[in-house]
Parts: sequence; structure tokens; C-alpha cells
Amino acid sequence: MSSTPSPQAPLLVERKGATVYLCFNRPQALNAVDVHMAHALLDAMRTLTSDASVRAVVLRGAGKGFMAGGDLATLRADPVQGATDLLGPLNEALELMATLNAPVIAQVHGVAAGAGLSLMLQADFVLAAQGTRFNLAYINLGTSCDVGASWALPRLVGMRKALEIALLGETLTCADAERMGLINRTVSADKIDAEVSLLAERLASGPTIAYGAMKRLLRTSFDNDLPGQLAHEVAAFVQCAGTCDFRIGIESFYGKYPAQFKGN
Repeated sequence: MSSTPSPQAPLLVERKGATVYLCFNRPQALNAVDVHMAHALLDAMRTLTSDASVRAVVLRGAGKGFMAGGDLATLRADPVQGATDLLGPLNEALELMATLNAPVIAQVHGVAAGAGLSLMLQADFVLAAQGTRFNLAYINLGTSCDVGASWALPRLVGMRKALEIALLGETLTCADAERMGLINRTVSADKIDAEVSLLAERLASGPTIAYGAMKRLLRTSFDNDLPGQLAHEVAAFVQCAGTCDFRIGIESFYGKYPAQFKGN
């Protein structure tokens, strides 16, 4: 996957080693997602799911914020059709993102609101720059949530706190978000690029297939009873046991040296 050639593209794509950076690129609108951006994200996810050499993915936003939500101009012009046109490709993109073995990091700054917050919740890791503000926001516009927020939010913070966040529509600080478990940690604005790069490099050098198996086990665990989950664990472990990385891990353990995983 190569860099997007046009700086005017709604999504900028850059590859650094085994890490792909996806940058939402509508800074004049605080990266509010419109139909063009949704389709660009879908195209990127289709490419990522077919490229096993990608071992980490970073989501971030250009300009002053991560993402302010959905494009209200589109929704104002034709609310029902606008929502349908926007959410179709956006949801398909998120479903594909959930299948990635590669861990997904959200690098958040400025504002994450509405669809931006919903999208952030789908990432495996979230690092936020100091001063970032978070708001689910939907209720303030008289609508329910989308982009998987109703799935992710109660899993992250519990039902009682999820209802509070969703129904009150209040703005949260980084301290609030970290305390509730919405983000992993807060980083000073001048260091967040470096911190995200370090985390991406660490993940991109890990056992990618095992990462994917672990992600799926944890994300689907609420849907299974114990016997069912144990069966899924066995299937996943057997799959991982047949990989090159598992053999590398075993030999490095006995050899007492750091494992150099290949991602396969």
C-alpha cells in the first residue's frame, strides 16, 4: 500500500515499514466524515485485509482534531438518504477493520465527537493528546448513535456508565476518558507522534496472527458461554501453534533470547 498521491484526498495513506498510517483529511471541517471519506476508508480497509505484510495500523486526523463526527451538511440536505449513503460504506469499513490481525491504534487529538468517538472506540489502542475533548454528541442532535458505539461503549465502560455518556451528551476530558477506560493513556501533544510510532513499531514486530486471534477471542467473549469460549480458544491456539511465529517463540524461550517474530 503506497501513499495517497493527492493532498486533497479525504484519506491520506502512508506506509512506514510494516505500519500503515491512515489520516482523515478534511481539516477545514474538523475531519467530519462525509460519503467520500467513508468510501476512501472502505477502499483502504479492503486493501489492508488482503495484505498480510501490514502488521500495525494507525488512525489519525489532519489539522486541529481527530474527527468531529458525521458531515452535517450531507445529513441536513437529505437526512434519511444522507445517513444511508454515509453509514453503508462506513460500517462495511469497520467490519473489515475488526477482521484485521494487525492491531489498530487511534491517535487522537483536539476533538473526538459523534462518529469520530464511535470510530475511536473500535480501535485496539487509543492514545490521546493532552487537551483532547470527547463527546458522543448524538443525543444533542436528537438521534441515536452509529458506527458501532452501542456495541463498543458498554463493553469498555459498563452499561451504567455507557448510558450516562450516551444519554447526557456531556463533554469529557482526557482524565475522564482515561478513568473510564475509553482511552489507554494521555500523552503530551508534542510527544504523541513519537509515542504512537514507538507503540506501532512494537506491535508491528509482534506475532501478528496471534494478535488477530487474541483480538477476536476477547471481542467475541461476551457472546459466548464458557464451554463455547473454551472451544474457540482451543481452535485459535491450534491455529497459532501451526505458525512460524509460534515455533520462533518456543525456540527463543528455550534459547533465552528475544523472539524475532515474522508475522506469519
